[in-house]
Amino acid sequence: MPNVMIRRKDDGGLLFYVAKKDMEETIATVETDTDEAWGGEVELTDGSRWFIDPISPPPQFPTTLRFKRAGD
Repeated sequence: MPNVMIRRKDDGGLLFYVAKKDMEETIATVETDTDEAWGGEVELTDGSRWFIDPISPPPQFPTTLRFKRAGD
């Protein structure tokens, strides 16, 4: 379960960065993205899918969270 840094891009989108893999992608979709919670399955623009248990209340960005690959 890598530590993932998530921050807002200038256009308002979210950037997903895994330092150990030097991987940086834009988040395409988030399963749960409401005023009450954020998380679940996250799909990146490269098609990879990651998972984090929904967080309530939603985190403030930038932040570092522990994700796991979806389906693992």
